[in-house]
Amino acid sequence: MINKKKIKEGVYLVVDPQMQKTVLMNRLKQIMDKSEIAAVQIWDNFKNADNKISLINEICKVCENYKVPVLLNNNWDILKQTEANGVHFDEIPQDFQKIKKKISSNALLGLTCTNNLETVGWADKNNLNYISFCSIFPSSTANSCDLVDFEIIKKAREITAMPIFLAGGIKPSNMHLLKELDFEGVAVISGIMSAGDPAVSTENYNSEFKKIKNENFNNR
Repeated sequence: MINKKKIKEGVYLVVDPQMQKTVLMNRLKQIMDKSEIAAVQIWDNFKNADNKISLINEICKVCENYKVPVLLNNNWDILKQTEANGVHFDEIPQDFQKIKKKISSNALLGLTCTNNLETVGWADKNNLNYISFCSIFPSSTANSCDLVDFEIIKKAREITAMPIFLAGGIKPSNMHLLKELDFEGVAVISGIMSAGDPAVSTENYNSEFKKIKNENFNNR
Protein backbone atom coordinates (compact mmCIF):
# COMPACT_ATOMS: atom_id res chain seq x y z
CA MET A 1 0.00 0.00 0.00
CA ILE A 2 1.40 3.41 -0.98
CA ASN A 3 1.84 5.86 1.87
CA LYS A 4 -0.26 8.64 0.41
CA LYS A 5 0.46 11.14 3.18
CA LYS A 6 4.22 11.22 2.86
CA ILE A 7 6.37 11.91 -0.17
CA LYS A 8 9.89 10.51 -0.51
CA GLU A 9 13.01 12.47 -1.36
CA GLY A 10 14.55 12.47 -4.81
CA VAL A 11 13.28 12.85 -8.36
CA TYR A 12 9.66 13.92 -8.77
CA LEU A 13 8.82 12.91 -12.33
CA VAL A 14 6.31 14.87 -14.39
CA VAL A 15 4.88 13.08 -17.45
CA ASP A 16 3.09 14.62 -20.42
CA PRO A 17 -0.09 12.70 -21.36
CA GLN A 18 0.24 14.10 -24.89
CA MET A 19 3.30 11.94 -25.44
CA GLN A 20 2.62 8.97 -27.71
CA LYS A 21 1.12 6.41 -25.33
CA THR A 22 3.39 3.46 -26.14
CA VAL A 23 6.47 5.64 -25.79
CA LEU A 24 5.23 7.14 -22.52
CA MET A 25 4.45 3.78 -20.93
CA ASN A 26 7.70 2.15 -22.11
CA ARG A 27 9.78 5.01 -20.78
CA LEU A 28 7.93 5.01 -17.48
CA LYS A 29 8.55 1.28 -17.04
CA GLN A 30 12.24 1.68 -17.90
CA ILE A 31 12.60 4.36 -15.26
CA MET A 32 10.70 2.42 -12.59
CA ASP A 33 12.71 -0.75 -13.23
CA LYS A 34 16.06 0.91 -12.66
CA SER A 35 15.57 4.05 -10.59
CA GLU A 36 14.00 5.40 -7.42
CA ILE A 37 11.24 7.97 -7.95
CA ALA A 38 9.62 10.13 -5.26
CA ALA A 39 6.35 10.60 -7.16
CA VAL A 40 4.84 10.89 -10.62
CA GLN A 41 2.69 13.85 -11.62
CA ILE A 42 0.48 13.68 -14.72
CA TRP A 43 0.67 17.11 -16.30
CA ASP A 44 -2.65 18.84 -17.03
CA ASN A 45 -2.19 18.61 -20.80
CA PHE A 46 -4.98 16.39 -22.09
CA LYS A 47 -5.93 18.31 -25.25
CA ASN A 48 -5.90 15.27 -27.53
CA ALA A 49 -5.92 12.35 -25.10
CA ASP A 50 -8.54 9.83 -26.24
CA ASN A 51 -9.45 8.44 -22.84
CA LYS A 52 -8.16 10.51 -19.95
CA ILE A 53 -9.33 8.21 -17.14
CA SER A 54 -8.01 5.07 -18.82
CA LEU A 55 -4.60 6.60 -19.45
CA ILE A 56 -4.32 7.87 -15.88
CA ASN A 57 -5.18 4.44 -14.53
CA GLU A 58 -2.63 2.71 -16.76
CA ILE A 59 0.05 5.06 -15.43
CA CYS A 60 -1.16 4.42 -11.88
CA LYS A 61 -0.96 0.65 -12.39
CA VAL A 62 2.70 0.86 -13.39
CA CYS A 63 3.53 3.14 -10.46
CA GLU A 64 1.58 1.05 -7.92
CA ASN A 65 3.89 -1.88 -8.64
CA TYR A 66 6.80 0.24 -7.41
CA LYS A 67 4.94 1.94 -4.54
CA VAL A 68 5.26 5.33 -6.25
CA PRO A 69 2.36 7.77 -5.70
CA VAL A 70 0.68 9.43 -8.69
CA LEU A 71 -0.68 12.98 -8.58
CA LEU A 72 -3.01 14.70 -11.01
CA ASN A 73 -2.05 18.21 -12.01
CA ASN A 74 -5.04 20.41 -11.04
CA ASN A 75 -7.68 17.80 -12.01
CA TRP A 76 -9.04 17.22 -8.50
CA ASP A 77 -12.58 16.81 -9.90
CA ILE A 78 -11.69 13.43 -11.48
CA LEU A 79 -9.49 12.16 -8.65
CA LYS A 80 -12.16 9.77 -7.33
CA GLN A 81 -12.67 8.34 -10.82
CA THR A 82 -9.04 7.25 -10.99
CA GLU A 83 -6.46 5.28 -9.04
CA ALA A 84 -4.34 8.41 -8.54
CA ASN A 85 -3.16 9.26 -5.04
CA GLY A 86 -3.44 13.00 -4.97
CA VAL A 87 -3.44 16.40 -6.66
CA HIS A 88 -0.81 19.00 -7.41
CA PHE A 89 -2.23 22.51 -7.72
CA ASP A 90 -0.46 25.11 -9.88
CA GLU A 91 -1.94 27.86 -7.73
CA ILE A 92 -4.01 28.18 -4.58
CA PRO A 93 -7.41 26.73 -5.56
CA GLN A 94 -10.59 28.62 -4.96
CA ASP A 95 -12.97 26.97 -2.49
CA PHE A 96 -10.19 24.74 -1.17
CA GLN A 97 -12.20 23.64 1.86
CA LYS A 98 -15.02 22.48 -0.43
CA ILE A 99 -12.51 20.61 -2.60
CA LYS A 100 -11.08 18.83 0.46
CA LYS A 101 -14.56 17.56 1.31
CA LYS A 102 -14.96 16.11 -2.18
CA ILE A 103 -11.70 14.17 -2.31
CA SER A 104 -10.25 11.45 -0.10
CA SER A 105 -8.81 12.51 3.24
CA ASN A 106 -5.78 10.40 2.30
CA ALA A 107 -5.09 12.39 -0.87
CA LEU A 108 -1.54 13.66 -1.24
CA LEU A 109 -1.64 17.41 -1.92
CA GLY A 110 1.02 19.73 -3.30
CA LEU A 111 1.25 23.32 -4.50
CA THR A 112 3.49 25.30 -6.85
CA CYS A 113 5.09 28.34 -5.24
CA THR A 114 6.97 31.21 -6.86
CA ASN A 115 8.36 34.28 -5.13
CA ASN A 116 5.40 34.74 -2.80
CA LEU A 117 5.97 33.53 0.74
CA GLU A 118 2.28 33.98 1.48
CA THR A 119 1.67 30.96 -0.77
CA VAL A 120 4.11 28.95 1.33
CA GLY A 121 2.34 30.08 4.49
CA TRP A 122 -1.04 29.10 3.02
CA ALA A 123 0.22 25.62 2.13
CA ASP A 124 1.66 25.14 5.61
CA LYS A 125 -1.51 26.39 7.32
CA ASN A 126 -3.69 24.08 5.23
CA ASN A 127 -1.51 21.04 5.92
CA LEU A 128 -0.47 20.29 2.36
CA ASN A 129 2.06 17.50 1.96
CA TYR A 130 4.72 19.38 -0.01
CA ILE A 131 5.43 22.48 -2.08
CA SER A 132 7.34 22.93 -5.33
CA PHE A 133 9.18 26.09 -6.38
CA CYS A 134 9.11 27.03 -10.06
CA SER A 135 11.07 28.09 -12.02
CA ILE A 136 14.57 27.61 -10.67
CA PHE A 137 16.27 28.10 -14.04
CA PRO A 138 14.91 29.17 -17.46
CA SER A 139 12.84 26.33 -18.93
CA SER A 140 10.70 25.78 -22.03
CA THR A 141 8.28 23.57 -20.05
CA ALA A 142 8.00 26.04 -17.17
CA ASN A 143 7.83 29.21 -19.22
CA SER A 144 4.79 30.50 -17.31
CA CYS A 145 6.81 30.67 -14.08
CA ASP A 146 9.00 33.57 -12.93
CA LEU A 147 12.52 32.71 -11.88
CA VAL A 148 12.59 32.10 -8.13
CA ASP A 149 14.87 34.06 -5.86
CA PHE A 150 16.94 31.56 -3.87
CA GLU A 151 16.50 33.74 -0.77
CA ILE A 152 12.76 33.03 -0.96
CA ILE A 153 13.45 29.28 -0.85
CA LYS A 154 15.72 29.74 2.16
CA LYS A 155 13.03 31.76 3.96
CA ALA A 156 10.44 29.12 3.07
CA ARG A 157 12.51 26.51 4.88
CA GLU A 158 12.47 28.72 7.96
CA ILE A 159 8.67 28.87 8.04
CA THR A 160 7.71 25.32 7.09
CA ALA A 161 8.85 21.74 7.62
CA MET A 162 6.99 20.59 4.50
CA PRO A 163 9.09 18.83 1.86
CA ILE A 164 10.32 21.34 -0.72
CA PHE A 165 10.85 20.38 -4.35
CA LEU A 166 12.51 22.51 -7.01
CA ALA A 167 11.38 22.64 -10.65
CA GLY A 168 12.18 24.31 -13.93
CA GLY A 169 15.30 24.02 -16.07
CA ILE A 170 17.11 21.73 -13.63
CA LYS A 171 19.73 19.44 -15.16
CA PRO A 172 22.32 17.18 -13.55
CA SER A 173 24.96 19.60 -14.85
CA ASN A 174 23.53 22.63 -12.99
CA MET A 175 22.35 20.95 -9.80
CA HIS A 176 25.57 21.91 -8.02
CA LEU A 177 24.20 25.47 -8.07
CA LEU A 178 21.48 24.32 -5.67
CA LYS A 179 23.83 23.20 -2.88
CA GLU A 180 23.10 26.31 -0.77
CA LEU A 181 19.45 25.25 -0.54
CA ASP A 182 17.71 22.79 1.80
CA PHE A 183 15.25 20.78 -0.32
CA GLU A 184 13.84 17.27 -0.72
CA GLY A 185 14.07 16.75 -4.45
CA VAL A 186 13.74 18.04 -8.01
CA ALA A 187 10.76 17.91 -10.34
CA VAL A 188 11.71 17.00 -13.91
CA ILE A 189 9.83 16.46 -17.18
CA SER A 190 11.78 16.84 -20.44
CA GLY A 191 15.17 16.26 -18.82
CA ILE A 192 14.12 12.65 -18.25
CA MET A 193 11.19 11.80 -20.52
CA SER A 194 12.92 13.24 -23.61
CA ALA A 195 16.33 11.75 -22.81
CA GLY A 196 17.87 9.05 -24.99
CA ASP A 197 17.94 6.73 -21.98
CA PRO A 198 15.42 7.99 -19.38
CA ALA A 199 16.56 5.51 -16.72
CA VAL A 200 20.18 6.66 -16.98
CA SER A 201 19.05 10.29 -16.91
CA THR A 202 17.01 9.62 -13.76
CA GLU A 203 20.02 8.04 -12.09
CA ASN A 204 22.12 11.08 -13.00
CA TYR A 205 19.60 13.34 -11.27
CA ASN A 206 19.44 11.05 -8.24
CA SER A 207 23.22 10.91 -8.02
CA GLU A 208 23.61 14.69 -8.08
CA PHE A 209 20.83 15.10 -5.52
CA LYS A 210 22.52 12.64 -3.15
CA LYS A 211 25.82 14.50 -3.51
CA ILE A 212 24.13 17.74 -2.45
CA LYS A 213 22.37 16.12 0.51
CA ASN A 214 25.57 14.42 1.69
CA GLU A 215 27.59 17.61 1.35
CA ASN A 216 24.99 19.63 3.25
CA PHE A 217 24.83 16.97 5.97
CA ASN A 218 28.61 16.92 6.36
CA ASN A 219 28.74 20.73 6.56
CA ARG A 220 26.28 20.94 9.45
